Amino acid sequence: MADELLQLAAKHYENFPVGSVFIPRKYRTPIHLIYAFVRVADDIADEGSLNSQERIEKLNGWGSLLQQAIQGRPSDGFFEKLAAVIATHELPVQLFEDLLTAFRKDAENVLYQSFDDVLDYCTYSANPIGRLLLKIFHCSNEETERLSDDICTALQLTNFWQDISVDTRRNRFYIARDEFQQYRLSLIDLYSDMHKDRFVELMKYKIEWTKNLFESGKPLFHAVPKSFRYELKLTWHGGMRVLKKIEEQGYDTRLLRPKLETKDKLLIAAQSLLS
Repeated sequence: MADELLQLAAKHYENFPVGSVFIPRKYRTPIHLIYAFVRVADDIADEGSLNSQERIEKLNGWGSLLQQAIQGRPSDGFFEKLAAVIATHELPVQLFEDLLTAFRKDAENVLYQSFDDVLDYCTYSANPIGRLLLKIFHCSNEETERLSDDICTALQLTNFWQDISVDTRRNRFYIARDEFQQYRLSLIDLYSDMHKDRFVELMKYKIEWTKNLFESGKPLFHAVPKSFRYELKLTWHGGMRVLKKIEEQGYDTRLLRPKLETKDKLLIAAQSLLS
């Protein structure tokens, strides 16, 4: 199992998204290593035909490899480099553990009782990434962490609203039970276009709430160094553009996942330069 996961980590490490070209070279290796660690955990939680318990066991094993590396017993070159990055940048190991906690929840296909429970999930699944980046760029403090958490949670929620058609196929739901009740919907309604007016009403509320959260975190633009600022703006405007695409398709993402086209990406790049 360990060999398979380490090979997957190496593959993710070698194929980091092109967007990282906007980050100075000295920061890329730490970010690539974190990205690879997270992507492997994400693959464990999502890909293949394993049952929930098997996924959790593999996630626990992935976490154990990290702990071994931190204790000076890396299993291979990947974890040796990751442990060095953690030490050099004084990255809290708890943030990596939080991410694994989120992936375990995914593997269990948790049904959330309230929207507060969904937001709590985001504190594990999304916010640690932002906080790790703040550490790497030496701009981590109470205020930047608060702003980063707003943006990261908004990004995670945006993914939820965008990916409803994908997540339902995995029996994974990020709309809470009390919200289904409030809008007179059921889980079955996510698999079809039934009760469209009710679903659209719910999504309009969700999109506006998420946009407001993005706006709440926007002051982070001017609280991070220039070396990180443009990448941050790209991410922020990209999230807002996805919300716009959801609006343009009538707020219904149950059967069709909105996609960013080339013109959208050019718009995001221009907005990021001008904002």
